[in-house]
Amino acid sequence: MKLIIFKLLFIYFSPLLLVDSPATPSEGLFSGRISTLNVVAGLIKVKVDFSNIRYLNKKDQVTFWDQSVKLDKCRGFILGKTNEYLLIKISTFKLCAKLAYVKEGAYLKFFSQDLVNNLKMGRELVAILKKKRLALLNKVKKSKKEVDSYIEKVDALNGRYSALSLKLQREWKRELSQLEEDRINSLRIYKNSLSSLEDVEFKMERYKVEDENLKIDRWSLDNRLFYKK
Repeated sequence: MKLIIFKLLFIYFSPLLLVDSPATPSEGLFSGRISTLNVVAGLIKVKVDFSNIRYLNKKDQVTFWDQSVKLDKCRGFILGKTNEYLLIKISTFKLCAKLAYVKEGAYLKFFSQDLVNNLKMGRELVAILKKKRLALLNKVKKSKKEVDSYIEKVDALNGRYSALSLKLQREWKRELSQLEEDRINSLRIYKNSLSSLEDVEFKMERYKVEDENLKIDRWSLDNRLFYKK
């Protein structure tokens, strides 16, 4: 009688407790050891150690089973998580405990389709991030090349304007030299002209021709007594 009742209960609760998916290795498969359990609350705390735990979220569904009894699998959902532990809620804890070895220290296998889906979305996100990273790497490389070429550009600019400055300085000195030469020529012409002018004035004074040869002799204050001699 008890066996018949147990079979009826098993058939009734099987949609909630049992999963017919094959226990083949997949992305959703991981393992963990029961650290603590609370029979009244239907909770088990499982210590896990795998990198993809970050893709398990609260309320994600998980199935688990004892490795020695691969046909019987229980189902629960994640109530909380840390980097190393999962807190799993099992709605029918007592019945599940009969189907799998749910004890402290038990080493169980877990599978989560939500983990598979999350990993798929994670890979899609990583693919997008890789493309963005590649674009940013190219941009960084281009920007770094421009930054590195700054010194070369400055050196080229300094060289260009140094050459222009040298050329301008040479032209400036040449113009100054030309002006100095013009000044010397002008000074020479000035001195020669001045000397010629003085010579001409000297000769004009020397060879000056008076209008008349007589001079007024003013031997008296009375201008009526003036006369030319």
